[in-house]
Amino acid sequence: MIIHQQTTPQQWWQDAVIYQIYPRSFASSHGKIGDLAGISSRLEYVADLGVDAIWLSPFYRSPQKDGGYDVANYRLVDPLFGTNDDAVNLIATAHRNNLKIIVDLVPNHTSDEHEWFQAALAGDEAARARYYFRDGIDGNPPNDWISIFGGSAWTRVCDRADAPGSPWESDTSWYLHLFDSSQPDLNWDNPEVREEFDNILRFWLNLGVDGFRVDVAHGLAKDPALPNWQYHWDMVAGGSEIPENVPRPPMWNRPEVHEIYRRWRSVLDEYGPDRMLVAEAWVDSEEDLAKYVRSDEMSQAFNFAFLLTPFTAHDLRKTVLTSLGAMDSVGAPTTWVLSNHDVVRATSRLGLSHTGKGPNGIRSWEEQPDVELGHRRALAAHLLQAALPGSTYIYQGEELSLPEHMDLPDNVREDPAFFRTQGREAGRDGQRVPMPWEADQPAFGFSPNGESWLPQPAQWADIAVDVQADQPHSSLNHFKRMIALRKTLAMGTAQLVDQEPQADYLHYVSQRNDRADIHVVVAFDNPVSLPEDANLLIATCEISDGILPANSAVWFEQDTERVN
Repeated sequence: MIIHQQTTPQQWWQDAVIYQIYPRSFASSHGKIGDLAGISSRLEYVADLGVDAIWLSPFYRSPQKDGGYDVANYRLVDPLFGTNDDAVNLIATAHRNNLKIIVDLVPNHTSDEHEWFQAALAGDEAARARYYFRDGIDGNPPNDWISIFGGSAWTRVCDRADAPGSPWESDTSWYLHLFDSSQPDLNWDNPEVREEFDNILRFWLNLGVDGFRVDVAHGLAKDPALPNWQYHWDMVAGGSEIPENVPRPPMWNRPEVHEIYRRWRSVLDEYGPDRMLVAEAWVDSEEDLAKYVRSDEMSQAFNFAFLLTPFTAHDLRKTVLTSLGAMDSVGAPTTWVLSNHDVVRATSRLGLSHTGKGPNGIRSWEEQPDVELGHRRALAAHLLQAALPGSTYIYQGEELSLPEHMDLPDNVREDPAFFRTQGREAGRDGQRVPMPWEADQPAFGFSPNGESWLPQPAQWADIAVDVQADQPHSSLNHFKRMIALRKTLAMGTAQLVDQEPQADYLHYVSQRNDRADIHVVVAFDNPVSLPEDANLLIATCEISDGILPANSAVWFEQDTERVN
């Protein structure tokens, strides 16, 4: 059964492999926090992986209350990460290494230290109109909306420690923040907000960036009436746990957001057709996601459905089918993602009793993953991901099979999700631990002074970059082979056939007119017999006697007639 037709790519991002870098945790040139100069020094490593582009999480001026997603100045590099000259050098260094650059854009909210919000606190009515300031109701918030990080999505001005002096010390108005109280939401009905972000896009495009990852792309438009809606919208998973009879949320995935992205598309087109936008949109269906990548809007949208899918043949087959179908309906590539800085690392997540998105962090007294099982499943899931048509994202450290750090002491945690839930959730620090580069160096070579902003597990000495580089069958070298084969075989633009749609394993065939078929088989709880004439190209484990072991995957060619 053909589930996707062969395509001819028109732009680089349609079948690209993109590597996510979390700047504070990738590499440091001087201290315990990773920085832009550190990233530049390691770009040859990234290029050697074979990827096409890097996506950088925020590095802008910020008080860092949410890992830089609280932006105080969108045009300045935060001193933690360097200078604007360092950004220019990083862009140039990436381009010399044939890497495109995608930078994070955070348009849903600013930091409360942004000059606009500081003016709003001081009573500037024009500044207040750029945010959501509203009067409370009998001393309570204007409505019952819940923050993504827990607790009310409203803060009263006079309750802030920095509440302005007279006449505002008795100001009982409230402001909206769908995330932390330090991240006030922008009002995108305000023309000054729209014009400012047009100019922010142009600023970075003029410096040479190739695209933008749009944070909380589904959240910019709100129902102006701000009606009550007391349900919790989950990070990445969206409203998947909300009862079906609940009205559509008044603050998420509203149709008005698409007007914003059509406007942005026209800004990017000023610089040529090769500049791209990728949406982080937590929506409930692939059909809703496809609306973000219509021809006059964005280029890609993260397919979180793939990340959320339990590791079973039935569930993954359904997700692959519906994802490709939805994106094909609008002529856009599917954008596959298994991990990022917001979810437990795949190597640990897939070793839990319930796979899929997993918990919001793992601590030592909570369910511990089956290490070996998680490792095998994660390699298999990545091999499946790399075989699927479209674009694919790899989060830094996935190529090393880094696990979640589950022994972090609470006194080193920084994620606001941990604090706003009073510690009920571990938060996201465990997947943001700095990279291990050199096994025998302090902080594993992350920084020249041997410091790192979060402690690294001692066991990472066995899986550091320099150790794996010398091991032919390491996870690192497996990823290099996998990415190289994906490109050589043009699997990102191939036709995809589901060869055995009723099996308890996955068997896809990747087809192009100018080469032999590539078979992709993923085994789950049971081993799978391979054809006697299977010519193995890459596998996630050793295969003997023609048997693919449980929780593993393989690509192979076969000297038989083409399937249809």
